[in-house]
Amino acid sequence: MDHMAIAERRQLRRKLSFWRIAALVFLVAVGFALYRTAFGESGGSAVPHVAQIRISGMITDDRELLERLERIAENDQVKALIVSISSPGGTTYGGERLFKAIRHVAESKPVVSDVRTLAASAGYMIATAGDTIVAGESSITGSIGVIFQYPQLDEVMKKIGVSLEEIKSSPLKAEPSPFHPASEEAKTMIRNMVLDSYAWFVDLVADRRKLPREEVLKLADGTIFTGRQALNVKLVDQLGGDKEIRDYLKTRGVSEDLPVVEWKDRETSSSWWFASAMARILGLAGLGQFLSPDAAGPWGTDKLFLDGLVSVWQVGRG
Repeated sequence: MDHMAIAERRQLRRKLSFWRIAALVFLVAVGFALYRTAFGESGGSAVPHVAQIRISGMITDDRELLERLERIAENDQVKALIVSISSPGGTTYGGERLFKAIRHVAESKPVVSDVRTLAASAGYMIATAGDTIVAGESSITGSIGVIFQYPQLDEVMKKIGVSLEEIKSSPLKAEPSPFHPASEEAKTMIRNMVLDSYAWFVDLVADRRKLPREEVLKLADGTIFTGRQALNVKLVDQLGGDKEIRDYLKTRGVSEDLPVVEWKDRETSSSWWFASAMARILGLAGLGQFLSPDAAGPWGTDKLFLDGLVSVWQVGRG
């Protein structure tokens, strides 16, 4: 082969490489356009769908999640909401804010609370916001109660020879303190605050579960329950998973053909928007087999992700 032929072949390869890259860029641009058109920048969808949010880990006053729920409430294309919970609880105030935000959504569309591995304490508080609660047979839930904890460094300070002097405007200012044992007055103050929040929690459960307050008080001693046990004491409505959730929504007039679209935190979802967009578009096109848990693997997404009073279930604590 002469030098001219070799040069022509190299030139042809460069041209092919250029058009391959151009085609890839075009596909990405088309995917981006379809994603923005079909799902919008808000993370929702411009077509009728069932929205899903996931609440996991410690529950706090999460402004982004509250705003996401507000957008779901205002979006007419959202026909129902599934709240999937995997949380041991968190701050009582954080749970209260989320509870009210979810109830706001429920004013205009059906809401299902999906209890996964764990929805205890403030996690269960949030679950009661749903119109119905579906749990797994071995899910952990309950732990109705409130706790206030503070460290005590008094003995450590004595051992290392450090003392703290303070001048206060009144005996209960900045109490309880980690630098000295709490006085009885301080303990009474905190106990009254805890019991007031506890009473609010109990009343909330009694109202949402349509149970006598006396019956809820018997359950609200911090006890945790499996899904099967919770069903027996009427803390959840049904055992099951996705099928049972869709069956319930069907009784509320929500078509089982509507896709379930997860509304994610914008920041965490932006890094793999294209894979998410393709998965959603395939779902809307009826190609459900491409929406399996491993569907996004070829796109590389599997490598991208290797306040106050507390209502939380703590393993190993009484």
